[in-house]
Amino acid sequence: MAVKRVKPTSQGRRFQEYSTFEEITKTEPEKRLLRVVKRSGGRNVHGRITLRYRGGGHKRQYRLVDFKRDKDGVPAKVAAIEYDPNRSARIALLHYADGEKRYILAPARVKVGDSLMSGPDAEIRPGNTLQLRNIPLGTQIHNIELRVGCGGQMVKSAGGYAQLTAKEGKYATVRLPSGEVRMVLQSCRASIGQIGNVDHVNISLGKAGRTRMLGRRPKVRGVVKNPVDHPMGGGEGRSSGGRHPCTPWGKPTKGLRTRSRKKSDRLIVKRRKKR
Repeated sequence: MAVKRVKPTSQGRRFQEYSTFEEITKTEPEKRLLRVVKRSGGRNVHGRITLRYRGGGHKRQYRLVDFKRDKDGVPAKVAAIEYDPNRSARIALLHYADGEKRYILAPARVKVGDSLMSGPDAEIRPGNTLQLRNIPLGTQIHNIELRVGCGGQMVKSAGGYAQLTAKEGKYATVRLPSGEVRMVLQSCRASIGQIGNVDHVNISLGKAGRTRMLGRRPKVRGVVKNPVDHPMGGGEGRSSGGRHPCTPWGKPTKGLRTRSRKKSDRLIVKRRKKR
């Protein structure tokens, strides 16, 4: 993939950058693997906004992506590389030898015509899926399971990869893209290689309109609101807030840890941030 910068014919196009989509080989998705996406606008089942600044955006259809990769021992041929509007990575359409079709996350350096497989007999090459116990140390991996059989939950965005660093007992140690080092059961699965669309991080949207097409509405700073709407609002003229940064509900922000304790915390060897 490459990034194309458009000519500055107007101020809105001056800093716009696009993907060239040169790796895309098919424009129409597989109809049997499509589902309708009901947009919530950031509202929960009671109609209350629980995620602010969401709404609008272009219509999308969801592609059923196989994160489990549990079709062991059946070879599959890469039939197409497609665009997915629901994620930053590209997806690959696989045609299995038994006639089934599935989407997977498209790894880098995987092309149309390549043969992929999952299971203990699969080769160590990009796109194949194995249990961590069968993957050599130092290998780049993605789409990693946290619990056996639940499908990949970690490292699924464009250009992402983790590294398998150690194995001891029933656990394997994985270094994630954030810098966190955590232990994962060796019976969990992972796919080999780095996820494609590596240059996605270099794309500049260039104008507010492209952000709105993604379903993101403008974010309003607290200091420009009224006191009834935000603790940092109000003041005669322009004000810098007059207190430490906080949320609309008065809780400190910019550094306050809000992550709740989880059972899997004991498996974290090194956190991505120092305490």
